[in-house]
Amino acid sequence: MQIFHSIQTLQNFLKLSRLEGKSVGLVPTMGALHQGHLSLIEASKNENQVTVCSIFVNPTQFNNAHDLAVYPRTLESDCEMLTSAGCDVVFAPTVEEIYPQLPNLKFDFGDLERVMEGTFRPGHFNGVGIVVSKLFNIVQPDGAYFGQKDLQQCAVINRLVKDLSFSLKLNICPTLRETDGLAMSSRNRNLSPEQRALAPHIYKALQKASQLLQEGTSGEAVKVAVQNYLSEIPAIALEYFEISNFDTLQPINELSEGKTALCIAAFMGKTRLIDNVIV
Repeated sequence: MQIFHSIQTLQNFLKLSRLEGKSVGLVPTMGALHQGHLSLIEASKNENQVTVCSIFVNPTQFNNAHDLAVYPRTLESDCEMLTSAGCDVVFAPTVEEIYPQLPNLKFDFGDLERVMEGTFRPGHFNGVGIVVSKLFNIVQPDGAYFGQKDLQQCAVINRLVKDLSFSLKLNICPTLRETDGLAMSSRNRNLSPEQRALAPHIYKALQKASQLLQEGTSGEAVKVAVQNYLSEIPAIALEYFEISNFDTLQPINELSEGKTALCIAAFMGKTRLIDNVIV
């Protein structure tokens, strides 16, 4: 496995790969890898001759300085995992390599960023749009692979690909869960043992909401049920629970004709977790 820290050396390597007719898949990450990330590596390997995993904790998408400071950084163990998974290339640039100067560019994703994460993390999706655009331009992948756990981010990136005509296939892969249902996340490492034991209740709340909606319960009543359920677990502080149209992510009050997304964000201490299920 090749490890690159500079844009130029990575691009030189990928240029030779393309001259050999090899397709390139990109898995953008912020490191602290887990099995969910490795499933994205596997998906890329199944479709491409070269798989690139980027590891970069992007400061422009954090609106909480504490969250940025405590985000786990585990490059050495990440590279060991990627080697075992058969990844071909790791791109692990410094902040200065990606941002020689802070960008003045501002993205506006319209209604997609005015709900849920966009409401509670102002500026977050602008930072996501900038760094993902940079990675797409640097790597020029044939395919890019993201996890469904970050559903709103996936919708934003889909808009980015379409509006800027990026020549790649966007692949959204299923959320991987621990055996107790907790969605795999790098932030799970920041949970205390006591918090970790209670964290699966976030997913259980989504399951409860899904069942109630399918039984015909109104959206408002479902929201109250989720709030009541989680209020009985003091370790979990609900930030939002939304019932949304899957395509637009705009709030709705009942199951839509197509797919419906149930999205949640909650704090356990200072650790913020998100999850979703599709009905």
